Amino acid sequence: MSLPLPRRALPALGAALAAPRLAAAQAPRVLRFVPQSDLGVLDPIWSAAYVTRNHALMVFDTLYGMDADYRIQPQMAEGHTVSDDGLAWTIRLREELRFHDGMPVLARDAVASIRRWGARDGLGQSLLAATEALEAVDDRTLRFRLKRRFPLLTYALGKPGSPVCVVMPERLALTDPFRQVTEMVGSGPFRFLAEERVSGARVAYARNADYLPRSGGAASFTAGPKRVHLDRVEWIVMPDPSTAAAALRAGEVDWWENPSFDLLPMLARDRRLALTVQDPLGFIGCLRFNHLIPPFDNPAIRRAVLPALSQADYMAAVAGDFPGGWNQGIGFFAPGTPMANDEGMATLTGPRDLEAAKRALAAAGYRGERVAVPAPSDFPTLKAMADIGADLLQRIGFAVDYQAADWGTVVQRLAKMDPVDQGGWNVFHTFWSGQDMLDPAVHQYLRGNGRAARSGWPTSAALEAMREAWMAAEAETDRLRIARAMQARAFEDLPYIPVGQILPRFAHRREVTDVPGGFAIFWTVRKAA
Repeated sequence: MSLPLPRRALPALGAALAAPRLAAAQAPRVLRFVPQSDLGVLDPIWSAAYVTRNHALMVFDTLYGMDADYRIQPQMAEGHTVSDDGLAWTIRLREELRFHDGMPVLARDAVASIRRWGARDGLGQSLLAATEALEAVDDRTLRFRLKRRFPLLTYALGKPGSPVCVVMPERLALTDPFRQVTEMVGSGPFRFLAEERVSGARVAYARNADYLPRSGGAASFTAGPKRVHLDRVEWIVMPDPSTAAAALRAGEVDWWENPSFDLLPMLARDRRLALTVQDPLGFIGCLRFNHLIPPFDNPAIRRAVLPALSQADYMAAVAGDFPGGWNQGIGFFAPGTPMANDEGMATLTGPRDLEAAKRALAAAGYRGERVAVPAPSDFPTLKAMADIGADLLQRIGFAVDYQAADWGTVVQRLAKMDPVDQGGWNVFHTFWSGQDMLDPAVHQYLRGNGRAARSGWPTSAALEAMREAWMAAEAETDRLRIARAMQARAFEDLPYIPVGQILPRFAHRREVTDVPGGFAIFWTVRKAA
């Protein structure tokens, strides 16, 4: 388990964590960044954790990217053509792309990478299901031959939500998607310095001097030319928020990704610092059930939680009373987006009734099974939700087993489909970016495809059928109608329960500029000397 650094360690922090590259760490083009948690998993296909996604987009590149207006743009791709019937998509790679080991990026690398990603990603699974053949035509050309039209093809390859479709060398991309890749060889703007990784303390990256940005235009979110202005980026893991805040104010670090809400007023008063809203769509809290094992394989037991659950309790625990920090009344789609609707919302917004929940649990046939609730001790927002959730479940009448562990350990455990006494779990609390809940195509937690789904593995033929209908619909009115029907069904099947929205801030030194919105990316960032 990672332990917080004592405050007396701060003066020595730079020397302790910069070794063995002390001289480089004092250079003005070195950015020291405090991530939301330790980087427990390197493979962005194996894990959907955002810290892993952010790491992956430094090391790897993608065929397409998304700009700040949510439009998909070619990235590694030079462009593409589509046949008149919409069944053949031909993608051409840009010239002279190379991996960090000097090998050229070839179409067969992209093909193998798409197949591996598509085995784990919800939209990728749909794309591969619609694909008759995916092949490398030549070294720079790959082609999809489809069974049916799939207008979201480039959206799937360029969406920034986890897991992202990064391009790996074929030899790595041929790894079983349910096994982890640990060798980080990409073609992205930064090189991963594996020899400097210290679990629970530090991850380091160096600028890829051979990176070939797109020509023309400006970088916009994950699209456009990625021109790096830093020589080195160090991720310094600080599980204790007070320690991270003190380090930021002292200039020991430059940018803190996820400051706790209770410290934001103090940080805002420091004129040396700036606070930036990460994403106007915020992050949606989720109570995720494990549908494979008792007791939550029973939908009636899942629904028994609804009458007592208070989104306000969850969000207040995470964000406190910071102005504009959180919202309640959140359904299954990101608020303020076209698919968000009020279908079934009285289930969450009506008066809370603990006794009704207890009666529903008894009527559902709960037999006293132990309910394992993992709680990441070094991830304050997720721990706060786990604390509220464990207390809620216990008050309803569940036999709760609260299990604190570091984030890396929790991530490993969430992949287990085993019973609790063999290392499995029952309830997990997490956040998903609103970008990942825009619509049924990208919404991982609304999938009902069983063991092919994200951890939790719900099965719902009805949700799957409606998702397919949504993706095939051409009229906006039809898509809106289907989204309402999906929300109504989600309240019945309960793949998860939305527990509110937070609007977190980045905190950074004022000499750090061009900090992006959306999530932590580094190719636009500058640091003044």
